[in-house]
Amino acid sequence: MSEDTFYIVPESTHNQLVEQAYAARGFDASEQACAARFSAHATRHGIRTHNALKALHLDDLFGSKQGGCTPSAKIEVIPSRFSASEVWNCNKKLGQAVAYQAIDRCIELADKHGIGQVSVDQAFHYLWGGGYVMEAAKRGYLAYTNCTASITEVVPFLGSKPTLGTNPHSWGIPTTDAIGFPVVIDWATSVIAMGRVQQLKREGKNLPAGAAVDKDGNETIDPQQVSALKPFGAHKGYGLSLINEIMAGFIGASKPTLRSHHLDDGDKHTPNFYFQVIHPEAISSNHFAFGRTQTENLRVIMEDILADGNQDCIIPGQFEAEFAKRTQTAGGLLFSENEILEFNHIANECGGAAWSVENFPKESK
Repeated sequence: MSEDTFYIVPESTHNQLVEQAYAARGFDASEQACAARFSAHATRHGIRTHNALKALHLDDLFGSKQGGCTPSAKIEVIPSRFSASEVWNCNKKLGQAVAYQAIDRCIELADKHGIGQVSVDQAFHYLWGGGYVMEAAKRGYLAYTNCTASITEVVPFLGSKPTLGTNPHSWGIPTTDAIGFPVVIDWATSVIAMGRVQQLKREGKNLPAGAAVDKDGNETIDPQQVSALKPFGAHKGYGLSLINEIMAGFIGASKPTLRSHHLDDGDKHTPNFYFQVIHPEAISSNHFAFGRTQTENLRVIMEDILADGNQDCIIPGQFEAEFAKRTQTAGGLLFSENEILEFNHIANECGGAAWSVENFPKESK
């Protein structure tokens, strides 16, 4: 079955199974809802590397089954003398639930102070950072997040041993009124995400060249042989990845190579997050050429960038916006046959209703 052939799964069917899977693992109703909401959001925008399959796979490897994530954990807000800043100890709480709460809190702080930030210690991975900043951008704010990953699976520049996470950076820019959708600049600092490796393995496809190494440190395009990933852009991606590790170090992180090893050694073994939201009015000079508004100025800038032969260039966030329209036209979430088979395995594990491709219509082209 081609990767581009999708079956239409009602979002309610998807959410019910995802909530049931998290309930079977001991997560409370609020966490179940956040997990389903986020997984649907990622799938709706075509982010197949960070859908519910990825989320539950991470939980299997490093989460509630391994002591790296604690269902129903409570967030502790650490006292601070800085009114626009908060630091949270999340006690290994589910990352999606933490991230939604953190981005909402940043928006509240930005409404009051012009800018707000929340740094998070001891949470479980939040998956696709672009999803959270996108939602903030749709609400009219500039937003940024970075995080450290659950496991070190990226080699440093010129290295052969993985000591870095995939360590994404994500920006959301409120440009919907100017160009029709928010600009979302979201990237792992590896050439590809490990979720992409898992997807290619599932679909029986090879990796791009220069993306990964095998257990001996030799480059490979076979997803079955991947032991670690390479940073994108050589020293540049490496530097960006290092930023996340250093930011986490300021917050309270332990050694990166300890994160996936849940040992009773007194050290920490959890990812760290950083969130920032800026109110557009807080950075505006209120002085735009020809009396333009801020939105009009953004539109003029984007038109200038895409002029003179650049009309077909892709704007970050455009793919996600187009896939969201495709999802809306289909009337449900879009999954490949192999993804549906994986969801059926999850249904069997948690006692949910079985999924079968025969139960879902194909997307019409």
